[in-house]
Amino acid sequence: MSSEKRDFYEVLGVSRTASGEEVRTSFKRLAMEFHPDRNPGNHAAEERFKEVAEAYDVLSDPEKRARYDQVGHGRGAGFDPFAGFGGAATINDIFGEIFGEVFGAHRRGQRRARGADLRYNLELDLEQAAFGTTARIEIQRPRRCETCRGSGARPGTQPRACPGCGGTGEIRLQQGFFAISRTCGQCRGEGKIITDRCPDCGGAGGVAEKSTVDVRVPPGVDTGTRLKLRAEGEPAPSPSGEPGDLYVVIQVREHAIFQRQDTEVVCELPISIAQAALGTSVDVPTLEGPHKLKIPAGTQPGKTFRLKGKGIASLGGGSRGDQHVRVQVEIPNKLTKEQRELLERFAALSGEETHPAASRFWSKVSEILGK
Repeated sequence: MSSEKRDFYEVLGVSRTASGEEVRTSFKRLAMEFHPDRNPGNHAAEERFKEVAEAYDVLSDPEKRARYDQVGHGRGAGFDPFAGFGGAATINDIFGEIFGEVFGAHRRGQRRARGADLRYNLELDLEQAAFGTTARIEIQRPRRCETCRGSGARPGTQPRACPGCGGTGEIRLQQGFFAISRTCGQCRGEGKIITDRCPDCGGAGGVAEKSTVDVRVPPGVDTGTRLKLRAEGEPAPSPSGEPGDLYVVIQVREHAIFQRQDTEVVCELPISIAQAALGTSVDVPTLEGPHKLKIPAGTQPGKTFRLKGKGIASLGGGSRGDQHVRVQVEIPNKLTKEQRELLERFAALSGEETHPAASRFWSKVSEILGK
């Protein structure tokens, strides 16, 4: 294969507007065609299978797919669009997701050895989401029981091999090219059965405790962003297994001033009639602090000013968005006698040159009614 990665849509043979089901169907067909069990000794087929699996891992995940559509493979930018999120799943994990226990020889021992994944919902302020942060969270997860050292058996005893699977953890059946396997129902994939359970953990091999984990949150996350922390889930059920993963799901709180629109932020700026008519210079809030903004004379209600680069960074890298400041001209609801007299005098002195838009509007109305 070339060192230059092919477009993932081309790899799966689907269009860029393909639905999730179309992506899944295409992957199933190609994976069956190029799986190593059907092509023993064929290195080209093995590489093709890996390429298909990698493409499916990205295009089947809405978040990864959106980022891929934006930056592709990141060529020339020094940017891996999937860095910081645990990377792609293994080929066997992806294939097992579609076909379950088919081709079980490649997954033997993996299912029963891995600990369970955990999920944590993390709330952030908009500023934290925009610039990134490190959050220290507290989770409840089991630790290895020191009484039985994780075996689940009473000290002085040992688990025995499961009679249902002979200690393999799987019930396997050969069908032509395929080795079909199922997790053993008696030992639930452990390969062992505990007859005399540990009095402290009840045979679980672990006891629950609170743990603290530092989560590095990259700039640009938004509500629904999922961060994967490898090996921070529950410990494996056996000493030789791998711990599960911890998934941190982001929830960004509403901001009192700013509204977020992807990488852009919007805020409303109230100013007086005098400021709009005469012009002024004001300090407007940004995510980084106050910023001096010049309001020119004659600014109309609804006028929007753009502050370039004052928005939010794109997730995974790239330039920051902009901030949009929308002017709202406040009309006073109470006037002193002197203020009213001044406004009445101003109205009397005002002509078409003062209100050109109004003049054009009423001129058009006259034309319409005069027809």
